Amino acid sequence: MSNVSGPANVTAQGWQPMLWYYYIECAAAPYGFIFYFAVKVFNLVLGFPANALVMWHILTRKSEGSTSDVFIFNLAVLDSFFCLMTPIELTNRLYLNNWGVWYLQRLSYGVKDTAPLFLTCICLDRYIAVVHPITFTNIRDNRIRVGISAMAWAMILAYAITESILGIPSVTKVFTGLILSVFIIMIFCNASIIWVLRRNVMGKEAMNPVKKKAFKMVIILLVIIVVNYLPPVACMPFASSYTFVQRHCQVSVSVYSLMDLSSTVEPILYISKMDKVNICSCLKANKPVTVNA
Repeated sequence: MSNVSGPANVTAQGWQPMLWYYYIECAAAPYGFIFYFAVKVFNLVLGFPANALVMWHILTRKSEGSTSDVFIFNLAVLDSFFCLMTPIELTNRLYLNNWGVWYLQRLSYGVKDTAPLFLTCICLDRYIAVVHPITFTNIRDNRIRVGISAMAWAMILAYAITESILGIPSVTKVFTGLILSVFIIMIFCNASIIWVLRRNVMGKEAMNPVKKKAFKMVIILLVIIVVNYLPPVACMPFASSYTFVQRHCQVSVSVYSLMDLSSTVEPILYISKMDKVNICSCLKANKPVTVNA
């Protein structure tokens, strides 16, 4: 949910594009926008190829992978779209200021805002696999996950279209509720998985490697939520106490840039879980990849 998603600076003499900022008042504090643009370019240069590699890896693998790969693939599609919006957005912000493109930009922001829906699906999938293994065995069919993904996309598009047409204020409360709900779910999943692993250790059972991987996955998702998504929510209650420059030129631009950065962080973390042999096989496109559930 970007706070810089409105038309650029408008003066009495007409619209005047500025390289690093959109309000005259921001001329004295342009560094937030420098960071914003740097993140956008970083996402395009590194984030899009990383997401493309994740999608290619999941689609071309012949062996059975993790059941969460359905949600990871959809998340990579979402992040790829957001990364590819970078050249369109920068061109419109700096030169065109076309209202039609602004609607498309807000649509992409709405899509990105709701990415935590897929993070939640991944987290819950790993939670069920560890805490309720019998139930998990009965719902391994990926058609169930495809159906859940379709429902998630329906909610994502409804949110994004609303933000595109009605603007950011229309969805602010929904965004805040979404992030807080996801955070609570992550905490619950982590606590439950830790409890199961601790019980296994106390019973002197061999630590199940699948459970270890599930725990690491949920921890990674929690870190993504805390670092990339909670800052905007944490800053919103104090918005009225900021000066215009602080709110529009420094704080909001910086914290929403952190949220945008998750488009690169998420696929890189997924790739980091692949061993070197699997990464090389993806790049050479000559060898199937095997990833455990």
